[in-house]
Amino acid sequence: MIAGTTIIDADGHIMDWDDLVRPYMLEQYRRRPLFYPLENWDRDLGGTLGKHGLRDVDTRLADMDVQQIDVSVLYPTVGLMLGRVREPEFAAALCRAYNDFVADVCRQSSRLKAVAMVSLQNIPAAVGELRRAVQELGLVGVTLPAHGHGKNLGSPEFHPLYAEAEKLGCPVAIHANGGVGGADVDAQAFDQFICVHTVGHPFPQMFQLTGIVFGGIPELFPQLRLAFLEAGAGWVPYWMDRMDREYKLRAVEAPLLRAKPSEYIRSGRLYFSCEADETTLPTVIQAVGEDVLLYASDYPHWDMDYPDSATELWERNDLSSQVRRKVLGENARGLYRL
Repeated sequence: MIAGTTIIDADGHIMDWDDLVRPYMLEQYRRRPLFYPLENWDRDLGGTLGKHGLRDVDTRLADMDVQQIDVSVLYPTVGLMLGRVREPEFAAALCRAYNDFVADVCRQSSRLKAVAMVSLQNIPAAVGELRRAVQELGLVGVTLPAHGHGKNLGSPEFHPLYAEAEKLGCPVAIHANGGVGGADVDAQAFDQFICVHTVGHPFPQMFQLTGIVFGGIPELFPQLRLAFLEAGAGWVPYWMDRMDREYKLRAVEAPLLRAKPSEYIRSGRLYFSCEADETTLPTVIQAVGEDVLLYASDYPHWDMDYPDSATELWERNDLSSQVRRKVLGENARGLYRL
């Protein structure tokens, strides 16, 4: 048992099937047979992995009790494909409908929180939707798709969105879908999902962290909190070194920076979710600090470690009790201002 520790799942997921979101959609879009361009990989191996059919809050809360999770912050599932939606007006309507849907789910239990989705094709509209989602719906952050859209999230076009998130005091989380469709790597080259999924989360995070840091986002928005989710954390020290070397050679191409990339990454404003079984966690903590690593269950997805992920992290003997408590809950409380 994990006694005396409030466990916050910094990256759980809701199953946002089209039929659940459809009642919230604008009338002109409700008849569409599919809301997202989907893939056909057998992610859950014929239903043997994860809880693909999860729909009700009571089951989720019971499973949170089994995992000893006190609060779960919900991210979309099908909505992770948002980057592949091409039509700007439809994408904006889809985000608004999803935000209304997930806010209604969270109203069923104070143990459930959620982040908003916003469309990347129309940033002024995205700013307005973020404001509505936080101020009117009570959502605790916003997630941006890491890939599928061909955009560099460090580009100046996103400055108004980051400025609004900073003003609202809510974090911006970068999340991939773990599949084909990225601007980062040609996963089409693989014909097995084990390969696609291996690269489908970390490579998009490396791609977007690179653009965000060299684009000066942490410098321009010093109060903004950023999170990079579901790629583990072992890649971060390597990427810090690589970015520092590139900056040493070509700082002229990153004129907004006033420090090395690694200094921004260890500033306490960039957070990373980790896996309970990552052997390199002590090294990561040494590189980025103990205040920015997050526990994430990934429930109810096929690759979750249900029901043991929190216990597995708590029982590690290479992390102090203080670090384990921070990763399991205190850091997420700071990220989301819970």
